[in-house]
Amino acid sequence: MSVLVYAESSEGKFKKIAFEAVSYGKKVAELLGTKLSVLTINAENASTFSDYGAEKIIKVNNEKLSNFNAKAYADVIKQGAEKESADVIIIDSSNDGIYLAPLLAVNLEAGYASNVVEAPSSISPFTVKRKAFSNKAFDNTEIKTARKLIGLAKNSFGLVENKTSATEEDFTPTLAEGDFNITSTSIDKAKGKVTIADADIVVSGGRGLKGPENWGMIEELADILGAATACSKPVSDLGWRPHSEHVGQTGKPVAANLYIAIGISGAIQHLAGINSSKVKVVINTDPEAPFFKAADYGIVGDAFEVVPKLIEKLKEFKAQNA
Repeated sequence: MSVLVYAESSEGKFKKIAFEAVSYGKKVAELLGTKLSVLTINAENASTFSDYGAEKIIKVNNEKLSNFNAKAYADVIKQGAEKESADVIIIDSSNDGIYLAPLLAVNLEAGYASNVVEAPSSISPFTVKRKAFSNKAFDNTEIKTARKLIGLAKNSFGLVENKTSATEEDFTPTLAEGDFNITSTSIDKAKGKVTIADADIVVSGGRGLKGPENWGMIEELADILGAATACSKPVSDLGWRPHSEHVGQTGKPVAANLYIAIGISGAIQHLAGINSSKVKVVINTDPEAPFFKAADYGIVGDAFEVVPKLIEKLKEFKAQNA
């Protein structure tokens, strides 16, 4: 028996969620009194996972796996789990993870709990706490199958250093040709800025900005904070911002440590997409805007007055603390 974490990477680099998943996996392994293995695919610097508790690192390198392929990746992880006799398999809840999970659950004949936010409260029965109802509630889920698949929610467990001495091993799984009947021929990714999925801080604008020509202050505030920019659905529908920045139930979910909503009233669909964010700040002229009921901090005021002052103060703070 062991615990296996699939550490997701992009273009060979690991994202923060991969280290968070390994930190979580170490905690689960400790609770079960077993070892933690980490499986990587076409990634670099996997040895860094020994800083977070990995005792064995299994490295898969194959050109056919250069682009994410849910079916093929699920087969690879299944073979890794069988190789390690893993009873608990942990993946993250990224977009790729969401595609991967149902295929992997079927392959492993495993019960699957998505959006898990805490270490198991019990290992017998195996019970985990997870988000439910569009992140508006939590439930405690008992997994009764012999193998258990956990999808860890982003920014839910944090990074926990736990230095170990890890062994590394190359692994060559069997790839089925049928897994590659559909393949990506090219991928165009946004470069040069933080993406919504990876951002710890998100600065988001709504129709209160009045037009795309006013987005400069949103981008400036995001640059100062090292944040990603986002928007509400009406803004992307109007073509003010790309759909890739649309946050909400019908757009992308955000689980940032800090979410700043500027000129967004707070429709139910938008709030469902950002409920997982830890701290929510709202700037709006309407004190009755629904977003204020969900916010941790709120400023009733004109964004065109508040945001420039906020930018000025942040610049002063950064200059004083450079």
